[in-house]
Amino acid sequence: MLFFNIFTLILKNDSMTKKLAVVALGGNALLRGDERGTIEEQNQNSIDTLKNLIHLIKEGYDLVISHGNGPQVGNILLQNDAGLSKYDIPAMPLDICVANSQGGIAYMIERNLKNILIQEGIDKEIISLVTQVVVDKNDPGFKNPTKRVGKIYTKVEADKLSAEKGWEFRKSPKADDAWRRVVPSPLPIKIMNEKVVEKLVKEGYIVIASGGGGIPVYHDENGLIQPLEAVIDKDNASSLLANRIGADEFYILTDVPFVYANFGKPDQKVLEFLDAKDTKKYIENGTFGEGNMSPKIKAALNFVENGGEKSVITEATQLENKSIGTRITLNY
Repeated sequence: MLFFNIFTLILKNDSMTKKLAVVALGGNALLRGDERGTIEEQNQNSIDTLKNLIHLIKEGYDLVISHGNGPQVGNILLQNDAGLSKYDIPAMPLDICVANSQGGIAYMIERNLKNILIQEGIDKEIISLVTQVVVDKNDPGFKNPTKRVGKIYTKVEADKLSAEKGWEFRKSPKADDAWRRVVPSPLPIKIMNEKVVEKLVKEGYIVIASGGGGIPVYHDENGLIQPLEAVIDKDNASSLLANRIGADEFYILTDVPFVYANFGKPDQKVLEFLDAKDTKKYIENGTFGEGNMSPKIKAALNFVENGGEKSVITEATQLENKSIGTRITLNY
């Protein structure tokens, strides 16, 4: 009886020390800015990134993987436009485009990661979930679309499409006569099937979920699920998912090794360790701007303020390097 109690205690302590991590792969993990987006390029990029997750698996972490889809959704929207104009193929709404990219990217990640596990001699199953994410249909983001999607148009083309389809456009800062469609980016409220994700990952499966921020949906007056023309920030959705499934750690893999204060300016400074108080102060002072990094930092902060132990923002191929990456915790 004594032996049984000791053995049970050992098992309990082992389960208590096992970590659960959510890793959010940036869009550049599959498609870099200077690439055409061929399947060869995306496969190689995903392999280079996924190899960095092996050390977490070897250390015994349970693992959930999310991913960006910005470049891929843009390409799907281009295909939409091409098919509609040349072949009279009906264009699909944005929620279907997000779902298509989510499934395709998850398949690529699942296949490549499984091959890496086989090469490493690790027997572990992977499952991909096409994930819907509930948002508020009255979210203020719907009144102020900011997320750029799809190709660049001239002002004449943009005005024509705006009249025909009701699309909104904003000028791109990259060129004089360059306009891109903008869509709402509401905040995520709930990850659908989050309990399924939690159950699967705690049973030892690697789960790929909430890709591209998830497919935005809402519940109508009858409680039925309805789609929305919007995209959800991938890091916000991943942070929410991490909290809802009780993750210990949250990793955001991007294209820079650290978070910087005043990035690109003469007084640029590496921020290696941040607590919640200092992070809030930097955000309030506009230290990070409102570009790609600010949403990541807010998502990382949100995770630790809602029970997570640690958030890490680092370069996609440097996850194993403990000397690289910005670590955000509630307190130092």
